[in-house]
Amino acid sequence: MDVFASYGLEWLNLLVRWLHIITGIAWIGASFYFVWLDNTIKPPAPGSDLAKKGVAGELWAVHGGGFYNPQKYLVAPAELPTELHWFKWEAYSTWLSGFALLFIVYYLNAQAMMVDRSVADLSSWQAVGIGLGSLVAGWLVYDLLCKSPLGKRDLAFGLVIFAFLVGSAYVLTHLLSGRAAYLHIGAMIGTIMVANVAHVIIPGQRKMVDAMLAGGKPDPVHGIRAKQRSVHNNYFTLPVLFLMISNHYAMTYRHEHAWAVLAVIMAAGVLIRHFFNLRHKGRIEWKYPAAGVALLAVLAVLIAPKAPTAQQPGVDTAGQFTQVKSIVDQRCVACHSAHPTQPGFATAPAGVMLDSPELVAQHAARIYQQTVQLKAMPLANLTHMTDAERAQVGAWFEAGAKVSK
Repeated sequence: MDVFASYGLEWLNLLVRWLHIITGIAWIGASFYFVWLDNTIKPPAPGSDLAKKGVAGELWAVHGGGFYNPQKYLVAPAELPTELHWFKWEAYSTWLSGFALLFIVYYLNAQAMMVDRSVADLSSWQAVGIGLGSLVAGWLVYDLLCKSPLGKRDLAFGLVIFAFLVGSAYVLTHLLSGRAAYLHIGAMIGTIMVANVAHVIIPGQRKMVDAMLAGGKPDPVHGIRAKQRSVHNNYFTLPVLFLMISNHYAMTYRHEHAWAVLAVIMAAGVLIRHFFNLRHKGRIEWKYPAAGVALLAVLAVLIAPKAPTAQQPGVDTAGQFTQVKSIVDQRCVACHSAHPTQPGFATAPAGVMLDSPELVAQHAARIYQQTVQLKAMPLANLTHMTDAERAQVGAWFEAGAKVSK
């Protein structure tokens, strides 16, 4: 891939990522709003005009200088309005842009972004196949469980789906690189969420509208199913938001038990989301966010890196910087330079350039963290940094990261 192709791909990455964030905000914002609305509306007084019209609840709100009075009907209004807004394109656009981003960043550069030969020696096609297969398998398992008797028992269903996602994380972290495994769990959840909209929520709502157009009465079962899937999507949101940004935090996906780290973070997200859902109903249960924060605090302590050790035996400390600079030049500068030579990179990742002694000194702590503590860099170890070289970098940093020119 030449430099102009890499540059073009970088722009495509930027634009699609921007679109993904915009549509994701719109979709999740709508999800949060409607769950809040559903939990906050108050039923009308028995025998009132609203109750006679079939209104299940209403709410008065003020925003942006105006007053709003949304109403929810128990099944459907007596007459179908001439104009009806459908909330679906936010979900579809988020998934389409997310899948495009997955393709651009991961599938077009699978050897660098998806394969970790210390985990599994895979070809690019094998890695991509595993990634795509996980998305399909996730939806099929989830949908079948929803349609089974288990789907009628909310708590039991939630625990089983949580266990399924954790199990999927365990499998993927033993096949793909940590960052690719995390992103694909996020993509799996996102696929489940958008498939709920496309295959259950919207079709059910269409059947209700079609029944009214035909002069019949809508079957309330479609509304019940749509509500269930909508609530599931609501609880998925905080875990999937973390997974969207997880590639920035190697301390999580590079841990030897990355699947367990993810399990704790997802559990914390669900507990915090549950607090807000209850709060919308007028119940303030501080034990849920407290438990979520406690889980994250304990996790942070458990996965904290070890403090720098004393000088490692057997590592030559004479002329340390000369050796470290040679290691950086051989193993890191292909990506981290003003003009990267590694295919697929038009600019230095995260803007970190290491092609001068001053820049190596400036980023010494980051080099130590990424190459020695986390072993997250070089990416997929494409440049084959050895354990001895990592030890040399560690010894240099722990001795004060002194620079000689």
